[in-house]
Amino acid sequence: MDYQMIHACLRVLNLEASEKFYREAFGFEVSRRLDFDAQGFTLCYMRAPGQAFELELTHNHDRDKPYEIGDGYSHIALSVKDLEASHRRHEEMGLNPRPIKGLGDAVERFYFIADPDGYMVEVIRA
Repeated sequence: MDYQMIHACLRVLNLEASEKFYREAFGFEVSRRLDFDAQGFTLCYMRAPGQAFELELTHNHDRDKPYEIGDGYSHIALSVKDLEASHRRHEEMGLNPRPIKGLGDAVERFYFIADPDGYMVEVIRA
């Protein structure tokens, strides 16, 4: 069997703030938006241009307090060719990315940045 990743879901308190973050920080675009007013929620699917994988932002209309993220350090990961330029850009945007680091002697370098709800996004050198 051949399984393909199609989306990951994050529950968000402020849909507009989350859409703006993923659009401005990573260039994601809204691929579709489904409003289920009678059921009290909206699904917003975002993706990087040219990519099939979607990030599903779920907004429950009656939610008035942030979700508890937990301490498991769950995250989504994105890759970028120029990690340093990406880090500088996120600093200039006031998004407070964590310092670039690596693990041991590995050539892989990365940093983390939090979205408006506190979900972590790992940005890795491609």
